[in-house]
Amino acid sequence: HVDLVESGGGLVQPGGSLRLSCAASEELYNIDSKGWYRQAPGKERELVAVINSGGSHTYAASVKGRFTISGDNAEDKVYLQMDSLRPEDTAVYYCNYHGIERRSLSEGGDFYGIDYWGSGTLVAVSS
Repeated sequence: HVDLVESGGGLVQPGGSLRLSCAASEELYNIDSKGWYRQAPGKERELVAVINSGGSHTYAASVKGRFTISGDNAEDKVYLQMDSLRPEDTAVYYCNYHGIERRSLSEGGDFYGIDYWGSGTLVAVSS
C-alpha cells in the first residue's frame, strides 16, 4: 500500500524559514488535490494549504502571505515553503493527497474518494 513521507521539519527561531516536502512511496493516479494539515499542541488538526483540483491554492488565514504551497508534477511531490515563522506555527505537519477512484463496471462503476496521509513532521518555532 501507499505511504506518504514528509521531510523538512525541525527547530527554528521566530522569523525563520523551513521547506517541507512530501513524496509518495508509490506512483499515484487520479489525485485531484494535495495539501498540508497541522496539529498544534492541545489543538485539533487544521488545514494549512491545499492545491485544488483546478490548480488554485487555498491557505488558512493564519498563514496567508507567509506560506507557499507548490507541487512538482514530474515527481508527484508537494512542498510547503514556510517563511516568517511564528511560535504559534509550532505543530506536527501532515501532507494529504486526495484522489478520486472509480469501481469497475462489474462492481457498479461508482466514484469514491481516497485520502492518503503522511505520518507527520514536527515544526518547532521557539527561541
